[in-house]
Amino acid sequence: MKTPNLAGHLQRFFTDRLLGQLGASPHTVASYRDTFRLLLKYASKTCQRPASALNVDDLDVKLVGAFLKHLEQERHVSVRSRNNRLSAIHAFFAQVSLNDPALSEHCQRVLGVPFKRFERGPVAFLTEEEADALLKAPDPATWLGRRDRTLLQVAVQTGLRNSELTQLQRQNVQLGAGAHVRCLGKGRKARCTPLRSDVASQLSAWLKEVSSDPATPVFPTAMGKPMSSDALQRLVARHV
Repeated sequence: MKTPNLAGHLQRFFTDRLLGQLGASPHTVASYRDTFRLLLKYASKTCQRPASALNVDDLDVKLVGAFLKHLEQERHVSVRSRNNRLSAIHAFFAQVSLNDPALSEHCQRVLGVPFKRFERGPVAFLTEEEADALLKAPDPATWLGRRDRTLLQVAVQTGLRNSELTQLQRQNVQLGAGAHVRCLGKGRKARCTPLRSDVASQLSAWLKEVSSDPATPVFPTAMGKPMSSDALQRLVARHV
């Protein structure tokens, strides 16, 4: 019996399930994409095979459990983020179980991997002095420092969520009179957030350092790609 290839199931999950059936938001699709990018990289290293050669049954309970531990202990993600990654994995295996009954038993074992409990504390906020100190942390003499400072300033002033910041593109930024940023927020709600003149001025200067393509991420990686949610969390933690 031929072992089911992982790539085909993943393609159907993203195109047929997330986009075709659920009409998932770009933020949800991006979050799931980041989860499987990290998982495939980890699985490829663990199984010593390229990601394209992995099979569904390579992602067993042992590997998924080790991956989640890797996220917490080596990538230092929060329990909430760990649970979000597991939620994406669960959604994938629930779909595989429906599409390929021969894999149902394997999928049910992975679906049994539990979420972790965590305390939901009160939402904290920065004082004006703390916000000023955070904005002064990045080094403006470097490209990454200027990117980080501009990103943090936009985040502090607008309150955009992690996914909204990482998915923000040049075409979503309006400068000049009535400067603002547009994003598709939680619940697929489109919203515009005004920018103070000082933030708009700094953002205008920063955009001169990235590609002029309208679809370019406002805050790209050094390779010009969109940042992952984990990368943004590490960026903030580093400067904090």
